[in-house]
Amino acid sequence: MDRVRDLASKKAAVIFTKSSCCMCHSIKTLFYELGASPAIHELDQDANGREIEWALRALGCDPSVPAVFIGGKYVGSAKDVISLHVDGSLKQMLIDAKAIWF
Repeated sequence: MDRVRDLASKKAAVIFTKSSCCMCHSIKTLFYELGASPAIHELDQDANGREIEWALRALGCDPSVPAVFIGGKYVGSAKDVISLHVDGSLKQMLIDAKAIWF
């Protein structure tokens, strides 16, 4: 869990994904379209990916990917991020975390 917390706090926006996950791709695309440049951790391409995935589950990430962190705090999975985007609060969260500037 410490590794996940450490990785999640290194950049303003961090997304844990798998390269084969279509929802992960959609969330990454949304962040790029909003002007953010998140740190992306592809668990299926990381030697420690399985351990990171277990740690994400232990932190309450279900499903484990995509797991989105903004400002070092767990925001949620694809459903949560899309809901935040629809209600307009995702962009403000990214601004507050200095992941985007306006």
